[in-house]
Amino acid sequence: MRLQPVVLIAALAAAIPALAQQQKVTGPVAQYWVSAETAAGMNMGAMGGGLGGMMGRMMGGGGDGGKRLVLQLGSAQGAPADPRAQHDIPPGMAMGASLPLVTPKAERPVREPGDLPQGMEKPRGRMLIFWGCGERARPGQPVVIDFAKVAQGQMPAGLAARRVNVPNPPAFGRNRSYGDWPNPEDSRPVPANASLRGDHVVKGNYSPEIRFGVDRHDFMDPVTLASQAMPSGAAGVRWNAVGGATGYFAMVTGGNDREEVVFWSSAEVQEMGGALMDYVPPAEVARLIREKVVLAPSVTECAVPAEVVKAAPAAFLSFIAYGDELNVVHPPRPQDATRTWEQVYAVKVRLKSTGSMLLSEGGMAGGTGSPRARQQPDAAPPAGETAAPQAPANPVEQGIGILRGILGR
Repeated sequence: MRLQPVVLIAALAAAIPALAQQQKVTGPVAQYWVSAETAAGMNMGAMGGGLGGMMGRMMGGGGDGGKRLVLQLGSAQGAPADPRAQHDIPPGMAMGASLPLVTPKAERPVREPGDLPQGMEKPRGRMLIFWGCGERARPGQPVVIDFAKVAQGQMPAGLAARRVNVPNPPAFGRNRSYGDWPNPEDSRPVPANASLRGDHVVKGNYSPEIRFGVDRHDFMDPVTLASQAMPSGAAGVRWNAVGGATGYFAMVTGGNDREEVVFWSSAEVQEMGGALMDYVPPAEVARLIREKVVLAPSVTECAVPAEVVKAAPAAFLSFIAYGDELNVVHPPRPQDATRTWEQVYAVKVRLKSTGSMLLSEGGMAGGTGSPRARQQPDAAPPAGETAAPQAPANPVEQGIGILRGILGR
């Protein structure tokens, strides 16, 4: 026991030189993010109007399926009067030789959380929050949120939310110079056979030249979802094991004619999940798996409790498979800790695969075979007919807007 103080002092003495030699890091001058999604999504027109469509818009679900790509270049260098940049892509992209990275003409308006129209009605309605895979809801569920009380600043006891640590990509106004794709000049769809594999070069007049190669960090396989009613009234959901997935997350949104919004997530602990339906770094996914928020990549099925299915006859399920990341920094870190690591550029390639379906109708994700799915509620009226007047703001939707502002969604 007498040796313990001596050992501790020796350890501290060894650590002090290491701390003193902590490497200095500068830059990067430029950041380039490649966000690649494989979407097996369903057109939100299948949801129609009402609470189902409203919740789909709130959570950012829906959209046509296919491969999607977002390119974002941010630089600390000042842009000239005519900023220009382009991404020279490999032949496997099947999109020509390059994609233009266009600087926006003016800053895009940003809606602050909680901003609501003036003269709004008093919000009404409730949100019922469920969570956890299983045929029956867990004890203590649902947590009920009364929108009228939320508007008055009263949050219900037992409402939990956790922080998801996700870095911010380059953005107009966040970086001194910026360009992105797709843009008003070029927004062509990504071909179904497109591949990121190969050599990439990004060059422009406000950024250093960026070079990186992609091998295994390619578009992920698509998600295939299937749903089947269970004797208990629950809905059994299955999906394929997506190659390269680091974890899975699912959520259900829907509503009923009692002005109730219903929400469920596959997490074993209460989690609203809005921030989880996006790219999440692998290390953060691993943490969320340990905390039983995200499903492990070995899991391929989950039951939505009967209470959720009963409370939301029009239920929409959104699903995400998180992918790996490629991170490249140039030049590499010097092995000599006394030398400053002057980063010229940093590249991030991030991946996800998503799917969605109407839970109540089952079938395969992205299917549009049902009569309701074929409806086009937003289509223009036939010639000679006038469009119906636009409905006034929905007090339930206004309540959701208030809740989003408070939760920062």
